Amino acid sequence: MNVLFIGGTGIISSACVELAVARGMDVWVLNRGKRSSDLPAGVKSITVDVRNEADTARALEGHTFDAVADFISFTVEQVEAGIRLFAGKCGQFLFISSASAYQKPGTHHVITESTPLANPFWEYSRNKIACEERLIREYRERGFPVVNVRPSHTYSQTVIPCCMGNWASWTIIDRMIKGLPTVVPGDGTSFWVMTHNTDFAKAFVGLLGNPRSIGHAFHITSDEVLSWDQIYKTVASVVGMNNPNLLHIASDFICKVDPGLTGSLIGDKSNSVIFDNSKIKSFVPGYVATVNLREGVERSVRWFNADPSRKTIDEKTNALHDRLAERYKNVTA
Repeated sequence: MNVLFIGGTGIISSACVELAVARGMDVWVLNRGKRSSDLPAGVKSITVDVRNEADTARALEGHTFDAVADFISFTVEQVEAGIRLFAGKCGQFLFISSASAYQKPGTHHVITESTPLANPFWEYSRNKIACEERLIREYRERGFPVVNVRPSHTYSQTVIPCCMGNWASWTIIDRMIKGLPTVVPGDGTSFWVMTHNTDFAKAFVGLLGNPRSIGHAFHITSDEVLSWDQIYKTVASVVGMNNPNLLHIASDFICKVDPGLTGSLIGDKSNSVIFDNSKIKSFVPGYVATVNLREGVERSVRWFNADPSRKTIDEKTNALHDRLAERYKNVTA
């Protein structure tokens, strides 16, 4: 089976590419080639800017694929270009959407694929909803072989999973080690789900080439549900900090201090989420997420410790947590 990944070097897609290669698939990657050295041996590259549709069409001449996975489209205009480029040239088109598209606030505590899509707080999520709707319309009217896939907060060994700030840095752990306040939204008891990219890949690669999946939507997450306090205390415990200085601040207050966080908090992470993964398990028999948060964070810490130059400190993240702590202190003093 030959598969094309559009993107292929991001947190989610890199794990999918690696597993597809390991399973003996004929793997192609289409991107601008800036991170080609990160690709596993045996991957074939098509180097082109996919946003230049004419150049991409020329680069794809003579190619057909059993499956195409689009990890980098975020607007209707971008998926419409994908429809024009791949209609009649692939047996399956998997669009990476987002679980943040689900109804906010939710009206039921368990999220299934039939949960309504509606997010008035985050333009990113509304754009993903519009992309899904456009692709499904193309499926209904012309048989375009779309599969909509909705990840939720998927992380890798190269990041420290957290709620706010730059997670591709050492900043949150550095704050914990120094005893600095680390802001947690709400009272820390709302539920959240973190999924390791290697677990996501097992389900996603299992969908490749599956004709039964066409026209369907799937979310792919871990079944491990933790509170935000449990998440941050797990991160801290991995580096020996059993009593981190967690500062609980209401999400509404946080977003008043920094309105740019409204989408990712009020529109996503401040809401409790519990995902029912029955559907993906029925299409990919044997799928189960096996990397719990502690093991995932341990992998990340080992990766950062292997090369001290990776332990970068993001001053914007520090400034955000310090500013929130100071503003909160002023109003509660």
